[in-house]
Amino acid sequence: MDYVSTRGSAPALDFEGVTLTGLASDGGLYLPREWPRFSEQEIAAMAGLSYVELAVRVMLPFVGTSLTEDELRDLCTRAYGRFAHAAVTPLRQLDEQHWLLELFHGPTLAFKDVALQLLGRLFETFLARDGGRLTIVGATSGDTGSAAIDAVAGRENVDIFMLHPKGRVSDVQRRQMTTVLAPNVHNIAIEGSFDDAQAMVKRMFGDPALTARFHIGAVNSINWARLVAQVVYYFAAALQLGAPARKVAFAVPTGNFGDVFAGYVAARMGLPIERLIVATNVNDILHRALSSGDYSAGEVTPTAAPSMDIQVSSNFERLLFDVGGRDGAALAEQMRGFEASRAMQLTNSQRQGAAALLSSARVDQHEMARAMSWAWDSCGELLDPHTAIGLHAARQADIAAETPVVTLATAHPAKFRDAVERATGMRPSLPTRMGDLFEREERYVELPGEYEAVAAYVAEHATPSA
Repeated sequence: MDYVSTRGSAPALDFEGVTLTGLASDGGLYLPREWPRFSEQEIAAMAGLSYVELAVRVMLPFVGTSLTEDELRDLCTRAYGRFAHAAVTPLRQLDEQHWLLELFHGPTLAFKDVALQLLGRLFETFLARDGGRLTIVGATSGDTGSAAIDAVAGRENVDIFMLHPKGRVSDVQRRQMTTVLAPNVHNIAIEGSFDDAQAMVKRMFGDPALTARFHIGAVNSINWARLVAQVVYYFAAALQLGAPARKVAFAVPTGNFGDVFAGYVAARMGLPIERLIVATNVNDILHRALSSGDYSAGEVTPTAAPSMDIQVSSNFERLLFDVGGRDGAALAEQMRGFEASRAMQLTNSQRQGAAALLSSARVDQHEMARAMSWAWDSCGELLDPHTAIGLHAARQADIAAETPVVTLATAHPAKFRDAVERATGMRPSLPTRMGDLFEREERYVELPGEYEAVAAYVAEHATPSA
């Protein structure tokens, strides 16, 4: 199994290489050269497996010779042993058609834990082989930061620098990052939006002043290893609801498109997915792209669902590459045009390829609040704002009654206490294991939204690679 860049000119890498590299040297994102595919019989044989064994079965085709099956099993066992629910990602029924897939039982109460608990262990395993050192740079709109920091805090041979937009994450999300005082953890609050932070991170991968001294790595969903770990829970949910004999639809609240693309990968591997419903908030670039072909970035509107307050969705490039004929040179030209003008039109082949599996919805603040209220009043379930956006899109979608619709519940409601209380009258409590979060010391720096200031901070505080 080797991996190629969406922009066509970076060298092909194996699984270990793409895990430690993140962004390709030509600015593209890595994808497998070919998709592994399971037969119906092979998928049916996965029914009843534990989450760890299912993860091994689904991910093994992607790791090639980088890990043995036993090594992968050991890493998954340790990663998912930290989850508070024995099922890791349990399903919860709302009504006769709608289900929640609870992805927030990890240590930082968000779906990012499912991938990042494993990714931290992959980094440690691969770096130990050659004594290398990794400088992780990442941007977060809320949950990636805390999940990534938890996964690598205190680990040898890794420094992590996490950028978040000042004042645009919830107080719980911020404190989950800034109260981790391990010496290899560096939190940076920047003036500006998540898109500004993400642009800085991508620029660092191509900055020779940094790459000459440091081995720069990624934890955002531009990292293929993080994304492939998310494919597993699509299989887990679908198998419980009757796959492969029965198709399942999924509604996915999304900003950066990684979680949705993991579902697309599952479908490419043979999982019978009826539809992937892409749920956006008012920052609706993905909805506009999928519904009309207009991929044009506007100004970010802050909302009660900050992880979706994004106007440039990095992983969307992977979809455009795969459905548009896998022409790296053509996509590189298309993306250069977008990066220059912040606007582009999808080609006919890209639109048609996406429409075969994906639909989309734009959900405003009032619709989000109504979904939260309905879930509480009708089902006794408190939802965080992102999950509520996914649920509203699911309930409005035109899906046949016999097809189960699974909404991905991406965060614990206590991470967004104020928004939940406004919509339901109930103020969710943090789980006991995090009950002292607001008593812990915080540590972070505030920097202007200027690349030079952030790059200089990283260069000053990171440990050069050998």
